[in-house]
Amino acid sequence: MQAVPLHLDAGSDVRSSLEQFAQERNATGFVLSVVGNLAQAAFACPGQKTPMVLSGELEIITLQGTIAPKGVHLHLSFSDPECAVWGGHLEPGTTVLRGADLLLGLLSGETPSQARVQVAGLPECPFSRRALRMLRTLGIPFQEISPTGDGSVPQIFIDGVAIGGYNSLAELHSRGELEYLRNS
Repeated sequence: MQAVPLHLDAGSDVRSSLEQFAQERNATGFVLSVVGNLAQAAFACPGQKTPMVLSGELEIITLQGTIAPKGVHLHLSFSDPECAVWGGHLEPGTTVLRGADLLLGLLSGETPSQARVQVAGLPECPFSRRALRMLRTLGIPFQEISPTGDGSVPQIFIDGVAIGGYNSLAELHSRGELEYLRNS
């Protein structure tokens, strides 16, 4: 593993910056350490339909998770000016206040195999966003792919087999049939 420092300037979107870093360098690895502050934090809590967004002078406590060219899976904790601690799944819109210094651990050699779950969706589609949020909350690795044809979105594939859309994914979850995909 190679340790690589990364500085994020004021106004940088933390998630987008890490996604861009991984894509540009074809890098797979982990966030090892972070020190910095945020102007705004956007994070998803388990069981909530929409991300929470808090603004102000926020101090980063932890940021941990994985980065890869296919996407990131990151959890953030931070404190507000009253020292109340908040946290959840890092969402786009989390912006740096004055600066953030990260230490990334990049894997060398072969990268982990392709995710078993693939989601073809559109950012403006609420069902696409729900499917992605469900997979993140459950800790199921996935790859976002471009939709094909004129069909509805999201289109969800498990091990290369189309299972349908969000409702099909939710049904599998309600029956406990997604558990085997965690950390696969």
